[in-house]
Amino acid sequence: MNDLKDQKCEACRKGAPLVTQKEIDELMPQIPDWQIIEEEDIKHLVRTFKFLNFADALSFTTKVGGQADEEGHHPAILTEWGKVTVTWWSRKIKGLHKSDFIMAAKTDNIA
Repeated sequence: MNDLKDQKCEACRKGAPLVTQKEIDELMPQIPDWQIIEEEDIKHLVRTFKFLNFADALSFTTKVGGQADEEGHHPAILTEWGKVTVTWWSRKIKGLHKSDFIMAAKTDNIA
């Protein structure tokens, strides 16, 4: 299997398949610091990154945003003093797609 961070995010369309539990089990080892949470019956990938100050957190946020624009897939990002929480999920299919795992790995690579 290729590293997730080296794969291209594919545009998610309505009706695209959610990842299966088997796929989740195969993909999670490549992004071990991420958690799967469920909000309103929708699975999300979430990770909080720690920084020494707000400027570093903001710089990271900008880099993640740039990568998201390049790939055409956008997370929820909460930037605070000393930390940034990034949440990936596919809105169109209301859950997790392989692209979310790819983007989580790309986010790790930025960090």
